[in-house]
Amino acid sequence: MTISVFELFRVGLGPSSSHTVGPMRAAALFATDLTDRGTLADVTEVRVELFGSLAATGAGHGTFPAILLGLEGLRPDEIEPDVYAQRLARIHHSGSVRLAGVTSISLCEKDFHLHPETVKPRHPNAVTFTAFGSGRRVLHGETYYSVGGGFVVAESADGDRPELAPTPWSFHSAAELLALTERHGCSIGEVMRRFEMTTRTPEQIRGDLLHLRDVMVACAQRGIAQEGYLPGNLGVPRRAHDWHRRLVVDDPDRDPVFAEDWVNLIALAVNEENASGGRIVTAPTNGAAGIIPAVLHYATHYTPAGTGDPDGTAVRFLLTAGAVGSLYKERASISGAEVGCQGEVGSAASMAAAALAEILGGTPQQVENAAEIAMEHSLGLTCDPIGGLVQIPCIERNAISAGKAINAARMAMRGDGTHRVSLDQVIETMRATGLDMSSKYKETATGGLAVNVAVNVVEC
Repeated sequence: MTISVFELFRVGLGPSSSHTVGPMRAAALFATDLTDRGTLADVTEVRVELFGSLAATGAGHGTFPAILLGLEGLRPDEIEPDVYAQRLARIHHSGSVRLAGVTSISLCEKDFHLHPETVKPRHPNAVTFTAFGSGRRVLHGETYYSVGGGFVVAESADGDRPELAPTPWSFHSAAELLALTERHGCSIGEVMRRFEMTTRTPEQIRGDLLHLRDVMVACAQRGIAQEGYLPGNLGVPRRAHDWHRRLVVDDPDRDPVFAEDWVNLIALAVNEENASGGRIVTAPTNGAAGIIPAVLHYATHYTPAGTGDPDGTAVRFLLTAGAVGSLYKERASISGAEVGCQGEVGSAASMAAAALAEILGGTPQQVENAAEIAMEHSLGLTCDPIGGLVQIPCIERNAISAGKAINAARMAMRGDGTHRVSLDQVIETMRATGLDMSSKYKETATGGLAVNVAVNVVEC
């Protein structure tokens, strides 16, 4: 079914939507379940078990502290980074968490049970919570899957999301999306806007999208303002601050010749902030969060539509990106642990390329072609973070993929929308490629750069 742009783009915390945001949401859901069942006050112990990729790279991805805070009832879209750090310091000092903010139990990260070699059939990112009462009587247990982009699925649920009645503006494939544009004589972004209007007013859609834009911009600004080194054992220096200092000297008047430098800067700044656990917008994941803000920056500052109406451009851009992102989420995957980095930066580049092509005045066919080009040349990208940290190669890969998105959009605009490979075909190819890919290349830090670079110890 069609997925709302407001589900694909979520405000959360870094460094990973699937390994930080998702587990935090899962833990909060479990705490809520205990409250709803009326058993919260009876809980004396909670057992936390992580499987597959969550266990293999959870330490470097901030999974463990995210779970502790989630059990306290905190949610990634509501908590500020400073509050996050304060609450975590209190948990570490006391060695206990307050379930749903009420019931205190003894629990810390060293109590977690890790099963990196055990991959559950439903998804590689799995966490099981079991609540015990007196005499170790089981009060409640549930397994959750973090399926990418902050989406969480409970084992007891029949599907990823509850089935909703289709709307006249729902679509399940790129072919159906193009058919809607032809039937109604409108753009891809307008189809997505009409779909969103089934649950929001036009004013709410615009306001909520501009809020997401503003969070993206603020994230980039924080990334530019910070100096020093990124957290973890890799010793990766922050580059955005120095790059920005030199760039404003080289390009005081925003000459288009420096456009690519600004795109690179925004992508790096966002992903450096993400790697530091900052406030981020999943777009569609945290690991790929710099691509859409960087290309949106290009659309706003270097296109006639963007300079003439920056707010309207941002709304159209995010709606179009969301339409394409819905196809990847429904028909394939946006999870690096499931299909490799092609599902993260590949999907984001495809979404951004489509959005930029629409801002450049592309027809629906040219927009679809832009999305296809960007993914066609992202196929097979592995997810091999060094040390399990979302730093190398993740940060630079966002900048490279942002440039790829811009190039794909411009290539599509030179054509008439006719192309041999459809977006539906390339999405299916990405899905199949991900299934064929060795697990060591799917966010486990056991292959690729993660084992061929000297510093490869997962941060603890």
